Amino acid sequence: MDFELLPQIQSPADLRGMSDQQLLKLADEIREALCSLVQERSAHFASNLGVVELCIALHQVFDFSKDRLIWDTGHQIYPHKLVTGRYAQFRSIRTRGGLMGYPNPHESPYDLFMTGHAGSSISTVLGLKTADDLLGGEKRRAVAVIGDGALPSGVVFEAMNNAAELKKDLLVILNDNKMGICPRVGGLARYLDKARVAPFYNGLKRDVSWFLNRLPVVGESAQQTLSQLKDAVKGFLHGGMLFEELGFRYIGPVDGHDLVGLRKSLELVKDVEGPILLHVLTQKGHGFPPACEDPVLFHAPPPISRNGRAEVVSVRKTSGRAYTNAMSDAIYDSMERDAKVCVLTAAMCEGNKLSRVRNDFPERFFDTGICEGHTVAFAGGMAKSGMRPIVDIYSTFLQRSFDHIFQEVALQNLPVTFCMDRGGLAGPDGQTHHGVFDTTYMRVFPNMVVMAPGDERDVAPMLDFALTFTGPCSIRYPKANVETVTRSEQPIELGRAEVWRTGRDGTLIAFGSLFASCVQAAEALRREGWDFGVINARFAKPLDTAAILHALESSACILTVEEGAIAGGFGSAVLEAAAAAGQTADHVRCLGIPDRFIEHGEREELLEDLGLDVAGLTRSARELARLQGAAPAVALRSSSQTAAIA
Repeated sequence: MDFELLPQIQSPADLRGMSDQQLLKLADEIREALCSLVQERSAHFASNLGVVELCIALHQVFDFSKDRLIWDTGHQIYPHKLVTGRYAQFRSIRTRGGLMGYPNPHESPYDLFMTGHAGSSISTVLGLKTADDLLGGEKRRAVAVIGDGALPSGVVFEAMNNAAELKKDLLVILNDNKMGICPRVGGLARYLDKARVAPFYNGLKRDVSWFLNRLPVVGESAQQTLSQLKDAVKGFLHGGMLFEELGFRYIGPVDGHDLVGLRKSLELVKDVEGPILLHVLTQKGHGFPPACEDPVLFHAPPPISRNGRAEVVSVRKTSGRAYTNAMSDAIYDSMERDAKVCVLTAAMCEGNKLSRVRNDFPERFFDTGICEGHTVAFAGGMAKSGMRPIVDIYSTFLQRSFDHIFQEVALQNLPVTFCMDRGGLAGPDGQTHHGVFDTTYMRVFPNMVVMAPGDERDVAPMLDFALTFTGPCSIRYPKANVETVTRSEQPIELGRAEVWRTGRDGTLIAFGSLFASCVQAAEALRREGWDFGVINARFAKPLDTAAILHALESSACILTVEEGAIAGGFGSAVLEAAAAAGQTADHVRCLGIPDRFIEHGEREELLEDLGLDVAGLTRSARELARLQGAAPAVALRSSSQTAAIA
């Protein structure tokens, strides 16, 4: 579609010469660009539709070529990218080599931080503002935009507490759309619902209190009247009370889709001294009725199609069954069998496919909001009292609770099961969402059992094992469709690997999701005359030392394969085991995620780039075998134990 205004926007400065009518037309064009994008590929959609006017108004009122702006969480960054000169590249967003779906300082000076986790914006903006003041020079204003879904995060209140103490000139915009990725939960959600219907309030509560506290009190009746007056004023000003008590001057709520009114509100607070909170009411999915009606589905939908002007939308379903579905089904089955099993998630009910669990077991389902540290400590308390809690959180988000995993779970040796979705490359979500560090950070904790299913057949038995084990367990699985390797049943036993086949020339030892690819690589090598075995490690801790040492002794070369960081990961565990046994490991190569942050792209593309697809594994195995002096025999027929990969 051809746009009139968007191609003209080379920087936010171009907005300042536009009339109100042009700005409203620009808002329409931005929404149309978003709708066109999601007809091509999955993208964050409803959240971006909701901040179009807010983005335009911010860039009109402030000059972020020098002022500071942080978008919390970052998935609502698309309008910001369009008005900061990236329209020409916009269609490339979330593709390999294209624009990132989150802020990216490498793309633009208007993106200060690569934000992909919720709750940190106020802290980082406060740091920027404090450093700017210390360094002197031109005055810079500082703005953080944070959603109501991120507001319960503990770090938010730590930052607000600190900001009030420092009395910095800081503007926090609370983008309140009654949603996170899922509907918001908890006491703060109820508080904001009350604030939504409160009268507009411009932050004068402290001035009113000053006046009331100086009224003369004569006699008991006057004292009672004064008390009632104070209570009435507090009730009237309910919307901002919490933030005012935290040291922020509260203003709002204001309509986040009234572009002219929103601009006036920003002008009002632009030069006010001290910490300010502007409460902006928006609608997730605004301007696209289906997204307004179902903002959860349209948070990041698969590609959609529109039926003309009627905007009848059909969402194209992705094909295949994912590991997330397999684990969700296993969790459901375990909750049906055992009343002590419960599940906790941090605002990721939909992402983890837990809706059926939530609906059928509401008393044992706990959505804690975006509060991962609390979730883990909460689970520790439940385990101590005799429940069998499952903490179901994306790998990259569970990192935020590292200390609580140590202190409230591992140190206490409590039976908490960590189901880490997106354990591996998270595709187009990129650097902030790739879950590649969990093997490393889980493996360091005493008492922790670290597992990964090799294929779908391992998922439910692995969860069953974890729910009967006496201590903490972690299970990682990828954002990918399940695969199944044909083989005889081998039960899950603590620290026991599954030997799919032994090999003279080499052995591929897979931890987790790339087991099927290793089997296919071994079969390809066998057709070339190489004799390679495959081990489905299942456990990174405790390691099946016997199976691994046998492979080290009997194979010309060893390749460890994991969809996780090599540093401190499964391959490191194998090398440690070899060293402890006094074995040389010069014939071992560790394949996995190298010591750098991996860009965004489709998972298959990234695996190919990293040499972790079947062709790359085959190539690495062949090269290492030749380095060790091995040579292929006459090409063999494919083994009778053929890898049937579903």
